[in-house]
Amino acid sequence: MSPYRSQKNYQYLVFTDLDGTLLDHETYSFEPALSALNAFKERNIPIIICTSKTRAEIEIVRTELHNTYPFISENGGAIFIPKNYFSDVFPFTKEESDYFVIELGTPYSKLREVFEQIKNLNPGKIKGFGDFTPQEVAELCGFSVQKASLAKKREYDEPFILENDTDLKKIQEIAEEASLQITRGGRFYHLLGNNDKGKAILLLKNIYKEKSEHLKSIALGDSLNDFPMLEVVDYPILVQKPDESYDPSIKLKNLILASGKGPSGWSKAVFKLLNKSL
Repeated sequence: MSPYRSQKNYQYLVFTDLDGTLLDHETYSFEPALSALNAFKERNIPIIICTSKTRAEIEIVRTELHNTYPFISENGGAIFIPKNYFSDVFPFTKEESDYFVIELGTPYSKLREVFEQIKNLNPGKIKGFGDFTPQEVAELCGFSVQKASLAKKREYDEPFILENDTDLKKIQEIAEEASLQITRGGRFYHLLGNNDKGKAILLLKNIYKEKSEHLKSIALGDSLNDFPMLEVVDYPILVQKPDESYDPSIKLKNLILASGKGPSGWSKAVFKLLNKSL
């Protein structure tokens, strides 16, 4: 199946994580980054959300940001491209409401089957979003029950908490036997298929490049699950964690360290890049 590809000639694309990056870890506000967001908008630079959040959660943020660009949900599980956004043909998996969807992840039902096996082998030590009530998710994440209900609408990724990190290696082995993988975000571990943010970004970049041959890319993240995203762009930016440290597992030769955490660090880093390179 094929809709259409963009006729616009973009020079830059910005891919951004949400929690702990564009959104504050505690308040989930993006207000400190508003001036930088407006600067990108003035320069006609697409801001593409790439997060572990669900489509339902992302749609709320996109509305608040007045963002009309494609987005990537659940750690590269799927790319959602608004209909009529592109004007030339490109392959996609399915049509759904207002989107052409390119699916890269494993269906949530399959993830939950394997997750139940993991739980049975580690009784009382692991609990996933599928086990939590909306109220419990709200308490864990620090947001409303309504937003927690959106966070539970999983399609390609199962976030979970682990009682003891020493059990992680055994859990990873079980996941690998089922052709799945474990990654870590800002608050949770994640069980997912053979997908990641980097694979989704490369695919989406190739769609844009049909009309934007010299396209440069920027990505901003703060956690291990952002590493695949950061390593496939021209300007990878690592934002500080809530304790003002940098994730020690993310090491790249061209890595740019933002001098701040969350949306404040996001804003400082992109303004510096705008002034220097863009």
